[in-house]
Amino acid sequence: MNPKNPNRRQVFLNIVRGACAVAMGGVVWSAFSSSQAKTTTLLRPPGARMEKDFLRSCIRCGLCVNACPYGTLRLATIESDIPLGTPYFVAREVPCEMCEDIPCVPPCPTDALDENLLRYRGENQFNIALARMGVAVVDSYACIAYWGIQCDACYRACPLIDSAISLEYRSNDRTQKHAYLLPVVHNEACTGCGMCERACVTQKPSITIVEREKVLGIADTHYIKGWDKNDEKRLENVKQPNKNTTNRTIHQVEDYLNEEL
Repeated sequence: MNPKNPNRRQVFLNIVRGACAVAMGGVVWSAFSSSQAKTTTLLRPPGARMEKDFLRSCIRCGLCVNACPYGTLRLATIESDIPLGTPYFVAREVPCEMCEDIPCVPPCPTDALDENLLRYRGENQFNIALARMGVAVVDSYACIAYWGIQCDACYRACPLIDSAISLEYRSNDRTQKHAYLLPVVHNEACTGCGMCERACVTQKPSITIVEREKVLGIADTHYIKGWDKNDEKRLENVKQPNKNTTNRTIHQVEDYLNEEL
């Protein structure tokens, strides 16, 4: 019988160790990838689909980043705490400039950036006002306008002034002299461009852009806005419930009030 070859045994052990290292590396990388985007605000380019659909569609090609003329967009790296290779921007550093032609969207080869989200139905022209990259949120405790110090930096910086951000005038009961000029964000118009956050004068911005799905609620469909004629139309085809009539219910309220008179 031939003696065992120690070299063959060593090669076999190296192969096993290598396979285990690769498997362990895959587990670690998978855990790392799934844990990303938990602490960093995810601000995607205009026209980005919902995050799950976006991540399925985006092939990390970087064409949108290259097309951005202002250097707003960047590709996520391992250090950025965002899914690797995906485009994003940091509003405080370089906000979206709200380009009318939106040059970052057409180069996308997979529709991860969906042009249809940036057009009114039946129109071919882009409308940057339809972008929903995020939404601005004001911290009233840190915003110096809420202290009574006159500041309208975010209001003036807003490209959709008086539509996405307006100023609310409120009397100052503390001084009885000056009025508060308070920034108010209108969620339905805010694009999340980040101009306001970039312009904020406090050390840490008192107005920040966050993901819309994290801060905006959704009302149930059975609620009707009685002051909105279009919303009231939803009641036209609703069947009214059958009412059970009893001897008590056939009387009017006034009848009960006047019974003892």
